[in-house]
Amino acid sequence: MSSISDYEDEYMYEDNSEFGNSMSESEGYEHEEDLFAEKQQKKTYEVDYQVLNSDNLKTKQDTEISQVSMILGLSMEDSATLLRYFRWNKEKLFEQYMDSPEKVLQQAGVSSATTNRSFKLAAALDNFVCDICCDDSGEMDTVCISCEHRFCKNCYTQYLYQKIREEGESRRIQCPESECTLIVDEKTVELLVDKVTFAKYRELLNRTFVDDNDFLKWCPAPDCEYAVECNIPSTSLTSVVPTVECNCSHRFCFGCTLNDHQPCICALVNKWLKKCEDDSETANWISANTKECPKCHSTIEKNGGCNHMTCRKCKYEFCWVCMGPWSEHGTSWYTCNRFDEKSSAEARDSQTQSRISLERYLHYYNRYANHEHSAKLDQELYRKTEKKMEEMQQTSDLSWIEVQFLKKAVDVTVQCRTTLKWTYAFAFYLAKTNQTELFEDNQRDLEMATEQLSELLEKPLDPDPEKIAKLRQAVLDKTVYVKLRREILLEDTAKGLQEGRWTYFVDLK
Repeated sequence: MSSISDYEDEYMYEDNSEFGNSMSESEGYEHEEDLFAEKQQKKTYEVDYQVLNSDNLKTKQDTEISQVSMILGLSMEDSATLLRYFRWNKEKLFEQYMDSPEKVLQQAGVSSATTNRSFKLAAALDNFVCDICCDDSGEMDTVCISCEHRFCKNCYTQYLYQKIREEGESRRIQCPESECTLIVDEKTVELLVDKVTFAKYRELLNRTFVDDNDFLKWCPAPDCEYAVECNIPSTSLTSVVPTVECNCSHRFCFGCTLNDHQPCICALVNKWLKKCEDDSETANWISANTKECPKCHSTIEKNGGCNHMTCRKCKYEFCWVCMGPWSEHGTSWYTCNRFDEKSSAEARDSQTQSRISLERYLHYYNRYANHEHSAKLDQELYRKTEKKMEEMQQTSDLSWIEVQFLKKAVDVTVQCRTTLKWTYAFAFYLAKTNQTELFEDNQRDLEMATEQLSELLEKPLDPDPEKIAKLRQAVLDKTVYVKLRREILLEDTAKGLQEGRWTYFVDLK
């Protein structure tokens, strides 16, 4: 088991060079930070994944189809139809095909291997009557596939148009004959429909390919057309949180497609959200935006992400979360993130236990909701920060690129707020052990560092160039430290999940 000091030795050694570079050559900080990131190996809490566009998806399908075609000796069109019937499960396809090839071909809607399956076009056939439009003029092009059910070209094209554009079908478009189960293949569709309709058809094929594949998922961001490939099976979701980032910058969990919820596993996220929904009235009450000053009882409204509050009336400084004196936040006395389990253990009667159970839930929910609320307030900080960046340029010799450190600091703050939010959902379900103490220590350190960075960002800008330089250095150093604390927490929690050292008081099933 790794201790906090182990992580600090490892990370601080690497990050000290970062600190040194930022102090001596602060102008090159951003570039060096990128180089530093590239040198880092994949962390325990990170997973391998690939973002795919429509062309990538088609290439993957073509590769799978080509492989099946080569092994079974079938055409590319028939192999594609078989794969889509078996929802791209090649092992299942090969197993059943080897047992009974003719039966599998028939079930999948493919003509027998000995039959020519190609698209057939004919013109001016004698005594031909289209069964769809009943036209018997004989002066028209006609179409059929290997089943020999022939229809006029116009009707066949209109049939495909309706299936694709109106019904959204692509995988299982059958022959227009009412009792025929033969599938109209991609090549036939391309020859008959216009380019717009075929593009829609290809898009639908891509969608079914992703939907049928356990290791592919669409990015849930609105209007995003990317898919993500991640080879994490559903059985591993109790030991890993597979967070991925799409090319559109949206971060989400590959397991449940909810927004990034590291370090909390999917099963606990679902339980937590359900509990919050069931206790909605209590949650609404506790997450109110106004509280009273602990000293003079004046009503105070939170209008920023930082939890360091100062009463305008009596100047008393306190913590918005626990309402305790702020002087203790940043010292060894900091226990804002911990729930006192002693009173719970001493409770005897059911009424007292129920009250303590509610208090425990409110302890974690209050902090969960507060970080969620603070992250939303920090979104407003982006606007203020951009204004501050412009002021900084005007009152110092810093370029626009050199003042980007402020925006990066806000990015880190918002990311840490999200991480901290889910640490409280995770901690709520943890059984009290020595491991829990370690987790809460990491949680506390990240929370303190995040609050300090948030406070730095919300300070008014002093136009003195010397003070701007000091502020820049302080923000750079604190940003690196906050990122370090987040990595330590996520790394240790992820290793704990893999090693099975976290125990919960609820069943994960």
